Amino acid sequence: MEIPPPLVLKRPLFVPIKTLMGPGPSNCSQRVLSALSNPVIGHLHSECLQIMNEIKEGIKYIFQTSNDATMCISGSGHSGLESALCNLIEEGDVVLVACIGLWGHRAADIAKRYGGDVRLVETTLGHSLTINEIELAFKYNQPKIFFTVQGDSSTGVLQSNLKDIGKICRRYNCLFIVDTIASLGGTDFFMDEWFVDVAFTGSQKTLGAPPGLTPISLNMRAIDCINARKTKVKVYYFDILLIGQYWNCFNMPTVYHHTISATLLYGLREALAQVCTEGLKAFIQRHQQCSYRLQQGVKDLGLEMFVKNANERLPTITTIKVPFGIDWRKVIEYAMRKYSMEISGGLGPTVGNVFRIGLMGENATLERADLILNIFREAIESSKLDNNEKSKI
Repeated sequence: MEIPPPLVLKRPLFVPIKTLMGPGPSNCSQRVLSALSNPVIGHLHSECLQIMNEIKEGIKYIFQTSNDATMCISGSGHSGLESALCNLIEEGDVVLVACIGLWGHRAADIAKRYGGDVRLVETTLGHSLTINEIELAFKYNQPKIFFTVQGDSSTGVLQSNLKDIGKICRRYNCLFIVDTIASLGGTDFFMDEWFVDVAFTGSQKTLGAPPGLTPISLNMRAIDCINARKTKVKVYYFDILLIGQYWNCFNMPTVYHHTISATLLYGLREALAQVCTEGLKAFIQRHQQCSYRLQQGVKDLGLEMFVKNANERLPTITTIKVPFGIDWRKVIEYAMRKYSMEISGGLGPTVGNVFRIGLMGENATLERADLILNIFREAIESSKLDNNEKSKI
């Protein structure tokens, strides 16, 4: 018997307009959305390769690097983490992972799958690691690779001492990997100056492009490590030397690796162009000003920040403790139902304990900060009223 076409696909597509104020993705600008409507072209057409070259220059700018091995992985931000680890790790390599939330533990899991001898350096939830804690872990473990996030989206914690960590990594001849997915554009990041060997970020947070491409950059120390491998990189799709040839990183003829999405390239190219037009310094300042406005508003509402030390707070994603007696799910549902606005709950170790609010890209404005505070206050009051009604019953 022939299977008929599904009825659901006979209906026209409908996608509602929502204000994305969670930890990502953020809303795309009209310029980015317009770019996405351009015709699809071939992944090896000269026009496509030219766009890729322009994207490389934009990535170098936002990372503040001159690395030739700068490109994108076709995949979500997670693919940058996979690629960084699988290219550098060989069986038995000691990998030291900083854990300030979910993403350190996720990196540790991935590193183990690639044969790494994984060691953790951890801290109390809601805090970053001190330079003394990190140096002590280096002395004890003597790692080949050190991984940290600059900002952890699950906790809202900022690891702000990367410059000093980079110096430690050089003293111990250790490769330094930094995940900037949740932080880039909200705080300073100087890849070359801070001796970062591998950095990657997401397209869908402060940059305001759709998810699906992950900018990544590697310096010559990292490339030399890959070239010196005794075994092949375990995942062909994430092999940086092959992807780099496709992205024209090594002064060699362009070689097909996979069919990249031209549409996603258009969006990322325009998102990067917007940052260049605004200027990186101004872009970062805008995000920090909005974060400060939000944090002050949270205090005015009588709510408590999850990260107590202001210097350890991630500017892009703010974590707020769920007040006692408040059902966090109802607050989130209220904001979405009444205002089509996304507020997120916790992730990993913070599930049920925090709200997470993102002010990124197009949404990083003082007006949006005030709007989210008003809706957040209203949603919490609504949840309190529901609780009072239930107590009467």
